[in-house]
Amino acid sequence: MVYELSDAEIDAARERGEKLRTAAPEATAARFDPSSGRLVIDFANGATFMLPARTLQDLENATDDELASVEIEHGYALRWDRLDVDFTIPGLMGGVFGTAAYIAGKAGRTRSVAKAAAARENGRKGGRPRKATS
Repeated sequence: MVYELSDAEIDAARERGEKLRTAAPEATAARFDPSSGRLVIDFANGATFMLPARTLQDLENATDDELASVEIEHGYALRWDRLDVDFTIPGLMGGVFGTAAYIAGKAGRTRSVAKAAAARENGRKGGRPRKATS
């Protein structure tokens, strides 16, 4: 059995599609800016989003040429075909720069003057305090 859509159903589907398109801005361009080291994503609504490219999992050691090969897929995702790396744009905008394990590992390696001083002080006291057992 073949079901044919009515003109009203087609018009309603188009209207729903247009509402979806404007509710979630569609990416129209993506590029790597080597002078700043950032990915720049432009949207149909005129907005632009930038982020440091080498903070993304599997792009830490990518060359400028490799990063410049970024492509947009379906207005929703970024793809580096040569590197076999993909990210959704909503995920990037939400701060998801890799897997949970990758992000946790990066957070633990944060370096600051205060953290280095605290580590030295803990070392003088014999290291990190042991966890209390109940």
